[in-house]
Amino acid sequence: MKSKKTRVAIFCSILLWVTGASQALATQVEYFSSKRNIDNNYPFSNAVRVGDLLFLSGELGTLPNSSKLIAGGIKNETKQAMENIQASLAKHNLTMNDIVKCTAMLADIKEWPIFNEVYKGYFTKHFPARSAFATNGLGLNARLELECIAAFSSDTNP
Repeated sequence: MKSKKTRVAIFCSILLWVTGASQALATQVEYFSSKRNIDNNYPFSNAVRVGDLLFLSGELGTLPNSSKLIAGGIKNETKQAMENIQASLAKHNLTMNDIVKCTAMLADIKEWPIFNEVYKGYFTKHFPARSAFATNGLGLNARLELECIAAFSSDTNP
């Protein structure tokens, strides 16, 4: 027979698990799609908010409100992708300093140094955690796709 201490410990563990699970289920999920995504019937949301995290879909260096890549290669595409990310964040009252994680997908890993030069100019407080890798092709024949996760702080929560 289990001791009273063991039964209390098991009960407390179960109570903590149930409390945590119910909080996770209560977390609201919001989906955000741009008019461009809706008009083009793209099968993804531009952003998804789960609790205090905002997940941004991969951004290419497309011109605003367009599916056309900016001309000029990796440098210009990186700058435009970063501008697109800034605009997406601003819609949620966030800034580049709220980004906690990015994943960079490059058409050619040899362009990594050029990408880094542009990328680092967009952060003033700290750099987010980041992964980067080469791919075997990106949408629209882009040189770069960049996805990010941002965190709402108590200052940015509505």
